[in-house]
Amino acid sequence: MEDKPLPIKIDKSIEFKKNIKKLEKKYRSIEEDLEPLIQQLESGETPGDRISGNKYPVYKVRVKNSDNKKGQSSGYRVIYYTITTAAILLTTIYSKSERTNISNREIEDLIEQEEIEVEQQDREIVTRDPEDVESGE
Repeated sequence: MEDKPLPIKIDKSIEFKKNIKKLEKKYRSIEEDLEPLIQQLESGETPGDRISGNKYPVYKVRVKNSDNKKGQSSGYRVIYYTITTAAILLTTIYSKSERTNISNREIEDLIEQEEIEVEQQDREIVTRDPEDVESGE
């Protein structure tokens, strides 16, 4: 029997979640529009173009906006960061009709901020009193 490779872990940054929430108000199909991209990423593909000049391995990919009938060029742009070969961070998303581009500095800042948030969460878990965990607090 052939072993299937484990799917790649896809995380959504705080910024990505915030942007989705905002865009959902205007574009109700955004979650469905993102599903093919997430499936591609989970299967190990790296769609889109690598962003040059960034200190992180990040990609920008076009995603069709089915609520906007102007074609893929006016759809969404998703920036994702390949943390490892088994983990990807969906860093940010924006509508091309609302924003033209994003700078390397802004992408780097978003990734660094996310790393700080994750470190703080990990530290909170490690420093919790074991009695609190057992009692469900």
